[in-house]
Amino acid sequence: MAEAKRRLLERAGAVIVGEDAPAHIALVACEDPEPVVARLKARGLLVNVADRPDLCDFTLPAIVERDPVTIAIGTGGASAGLAAALRQRIEPLIPAGLGAFADALAAARGAMRARWPDGGERRRALGAALSGPLDPLRAQDEDAVTRWIAGSAAPGDRIEAIVLTSADPDDLTLRQARWLAQADRVTHRADVPAAILDRARADADRMLCDAPPEGLPGLTVDVSSAR
Repeated sequence: MAEAKRRLLERAGAVIVGEDAPAHIALVACEDPEPVVARLKARGLLVNVADRPDLCDFTLPAIVERDPVTIAIGTGGASAGLAAALRQRIEPLIPAGLGAFADALAAARGAMRARWPDGGERRRALGAALSGPLDPLRAQDEDAVTRWIAGSAAPGDRIEAIVLTSADPDDLTLRQARWLAQADRVTHRADVPAAILDRARADADRMLCDAPPEGLPGLTVDVSSAR
């Protein structure tokens, strides 16, 4: 296990040193870790101990890397095996070119500001594109972002309705979850669970009302419970 951790750290660019060398963090993988951990913590090091979350000052997530995109899957030390299993399931879904796609979006910030000067309009346009022609889970060619900026328009003001069949947010459809993630505001009835509303964008307005007002800008998502 120690050699496996060494290889992972070296691949990430870490410099591996011995126990007595100056350092800030330490990873411990041995049969009797308590004495080693005590010595390291006495020197002020933060310690991670394989399979001993009770001794850890920090945990290491499983990583899916598509530089500059990093997806980290952690369990707070509950189960490294679960994190690894989730990584193995997620890894094949992430295109190899996702990092280059992220770089293309970063390079296009100026062009996007020129195309959509209003910040809210720009965010809605990008959100719609990432749910459609610029789907990040689909391989994109190097000119995809440029073509999108040149040819697309921001989506118009609209209201999308979600009628809940369950109080469990995991029962939301992918489309409903996407609407909530992109919403400028969420209108809802009093009986809509907080767990559902928590799936909306953190900065989306929440409006408790009997029906969504007309004429609101951007995307309004109206949530009600099935009767």
